Formats: sequence, structure tokens, C-alpha cells
Amino acid sequence: MEIAVLNSKGVETGKVTLPEAVFGIEPNDHAIYLDVKAYLAAQRQGTHKAKERAEIVGSTRKLKKQKGTGTARSGSIKSPVFRGGGRIFGPRPRDYRQSLNRKVKQLARRSALSYKAKEANVTVLEALSFDAPQTKAYKEVLANLKFSDVKTLYVVASQNDNVYKSSRNLPKANVVVVDSLNTYDILHADQLILADDAVEKLSNL
Repeated sequence: MEIAVLNSKGVETGKVTLPEAVFGIEPNDHAIYLDVKAYLAAQRQGTHKAKERAEIVGSTRKLKKQKGTGTARSGSIKSPVFRGGGRIFGPRPRDYRQSLNRKVKQLARRSALSYKAKEANVTVLEALSFDAPQTKAYKEVLANLKFSDVKTLYVVASQNDNVYKSSRNLPKANVVVVDSLNTYDILHADQLILADDAVEKLSNL
């Protein structure tokens, strides 16, 4: 698949071929589902906790005599049936992470990239380079590409702090290194922007 390469002004400067093995496969929806579910599960902290009966601080004396009161028998005030008592089967800290085979993750990423390519939502941009973090400069690039009002994901070949810091104050802009690219980020973005030097690395994704 051949696609135009644009500069920061939005002017075409050449052509590049996107690898068919990454951008031209038949998407596997189930692999995408599994990968996105595992990604979202991994975002959960799992630090939720409620005190159960044994963890409540309080008296253990019997509240009233066993028989003759006309009401249900009762023991400790820490019983879950009383206000301030422990919680029955309350949440406990746990790890929500789900394991997924490496090849399934790879298939999911390539399926998501193929969907973007089929929908013509992939743009190749000459690699950006800023002397210092500057949100205004990154915003101008998006305006030149006519992506000011859409969610964008800019994929760079290697860590570029100035570009990353220039984008992080824009709510609809995201920058990620190609090695950290994941299925959720690809699908979450309306427009996928690839740095020209990152396209070759995608073949190994």
C-alpha cells in the first residue's frame, strides 16, 4: 500500500509503502476484543478493600440474652446485620491482569492497523523535531494537517521528549513510541499519524 509523506506544513514530499503484512491483513475482531479487554483490565489498580467482620474494631460482648426477647438472637455488634458492622463478602485487593499470547497481541495490533488503513485514517509525516517543548508548535502541525479537532495518535520511532511534552497538554493528542504501540490506543484514535522513520519498524510489530 503506497501512501503520501507529508511535512509539518501538510505538503506532500514523497511516497512510502506501508507493509502489507501489517496494514493489509484481514482483521481478526476476536483478537482485538481479547487484547483490548486485557489492556483495560491491566489499568485497574485492584486496591479496593472493605472490612469484614473480623476486622471491625468493637466490643464482642453479647448484646442481649439469647431467648425471651421476641426478636432474633444476636451476638457481637460487629455482625454485618448491624450498622457499622463488617461487610459480607466485601471486595479484597486483587490483580486484574490477564495473560495473552504474544502472537494474539501481534494479530490484534495488525488487525487494528489494517482497519485504520482500510478507513484511510493513516497519515505518514516527516519526523518532527523541536528544540524545546512547545505546545503551540505541535498544535500548528495538527492544524496544517487539518487534525485540530480529532483524536490523533502520533507514532514515533524512538523516544522524543520535546515532541511528547509538546503534545501532552492537548486533550485529543497522544504520542507513543512504536515499541509501545498497543491495540487500544490505535482504535481509540480517530487519525493515526506515523513518523516516516517509524514505518519500517512497524514491520516487526
